[in-house]
Amino acid sequence: MERLAELIQDHPDTDNAIGAPGRDWMTYGDLKNLTLTVRQTLRAAGIGAQDRVAIVLPNGPEMAAAFVTVAQSATTAPLNLAYKEDEFAFYLEDLKAKAIIVQTDYDGPARRVAKRFDMIVIELTENNPAGSFTLSTTATGSAADTVPESDDVALILHTSGTTSRPKIVPLLQSNVAASAVNVRDSLALTKDDCCLNVMPLFHIHGLIAAVSGSLAAGASISCAPGFDALKFYSWLEEVDPSWYTAVPTM
Repeated sequence: MERLAELIQDHPDTDNAIGAPGRDWMTYGDLKNLTLTVRQTLRAAGIGAQDRVAIVLPNGPEMAAAFVTVAQSATTAPLNLAYKEDEFAFYLEDLKAKAIIVQTDYDGPARRVAKRFDMIVIELTENNPAGSFTLSTTATGSAADTVPESDDVALILHTSGTTSRPKIVPLLQSNVAASAVNVRDSLALTKDDCCLNVMPLFHIHGLIAAVSGSLAAGASISCAPGFDALKFYSWLEEVDPSWYTAVPTM
């Protein structure tokens, strides 16, 4: 596998793909259809395969689905919704992002900074089942209806910046696909597995190990709104996952 699209294209349409505690499942067929709809919206707004799109959403199935679908049409840059205005200003300027995806009812610092930088603002409205959404924007334009190649950048993250200024880390389509396959193979994941994700979806751990690794296997992933020690065991009972991934502090 050399592109994100190849992670999902051969799985049965009726199998569960992305979900969340207390919500219905998005199937692989739903995810494939959403990918096409997202691409149409991006291209109609003038966003091409090499353009960078920041994603600023709460942790959960919509964040997971937004990453997977947008990354099949452009370069994604997921950011922490909890950043302050000066942090968004730094990251969005450093990324040179052309567009940003936020929730329709979100009126926080990311939207204000995006307007200041004259970025395309794309609003996301959640639908049912979990992970389903509609994108809308007032921006109009045109972009070639092409898909990213294996050597195009799929995901941009920043280093933590603990010793210096945070640095951009670009991951190619082939990098993400290979990492997902490595997770699948090392954990021997199959279509019968289900992951409960409690990791942030603006870090590589959640995006690659949990989400992409699961999708590479044709498995399902239930995305919680983050780690909550008081709710974790009830989520385990409800979702009945075969595995979960976390960090020691959790």
